[in-house]
Amino acid sequence: MSDYPIRYLLDQAAIYEIQVQGLLSEQWRSYFDSFAIEVEGEDGWARTTLTGLLVDQAALQGVLQQLYSLGMVLLRIERKED
Repeated sequence: MSDYPIRYLLDQAAIYEIQVQGLLSEQWRSYFDSFAIEVEGEDGWARTTLTGLLVDQAALQGVLQQLYSLGMVLLRIERKED
């Protein structure tokens, strides 16, 4: 057993949990249809969490860029363990 953490690669698929401030509008939910979407809170206090499998880091960057272009404030991103 190694004392070193697992080494991740850029081209590795993984499940990510991405949390943003606010509500993801209905018109954009279809863009993220491969994600489970959970909303906590209401109105200005809402947080939206997207959880889903991304094929690699480039796909992750694409999702983050789309959220940024929608004006969503990134609160947290976590790579879930396999």
